[in-house]
Amino acid sequence: MTIQTIIFIILAAVICVCSVLAIFTRRILRSATYLLFVLFATAGIYFLLNYSFLGAVQLLIYAGGITILYVFSILLTSSEGDKAEPLKSGKMIAGLVTTLVGTGLCVFVILKHKFSTAVFESGELDIQTIGNALMGTGKYQYILPFEVISVLLLACIVGGIMIARKR
Repeated sequence: MTIQTIIFIILAAVICVCSVLAIFTRRILRSATYLLFVLFATAGIYFLLNYSFLGAVQLLIYAGGITILYVFSILLTSSEGDKAEPLKSGKMIAGLVTTLVGTGLCVFVILKHKFSTAVFESGELDIQTIGNALMGTGKYQYILPFEVISVLLLACIVGGIMIARKR
């Protein structure tokens, strides 16, 4: 086993364990902390694959920005010691069925798709190509989703402020 394989196994284990802990913990602030660990480990996998831009974006945007937004929202809207209510059996069964269907769909797609290692050997795209794809208005460019996400985040911030003012 190479050192990269060992690091990948450790990061994958951290992602799996912290994902399960984020779902099953009763304290919502701990759940957000476990989500932060999942996002850090995901960035580690990006760095392991030599995708430094994606790793940096994962750390800055998701681990830094979005998780802090979640924590502020939790702290502004919940009282001290809030715990999640236990799930009713109907919701638990619906969640398990949805999980099994999603897992089956993922396994089906993975088994039907022929993955090529040549995709990963070429390395990362240069930053200019990524920037043109993100900010372009062409067929496979993403300026519209980028702007929609910015409006969504602005609406979340305004909603958080309105909830905090009512208190």
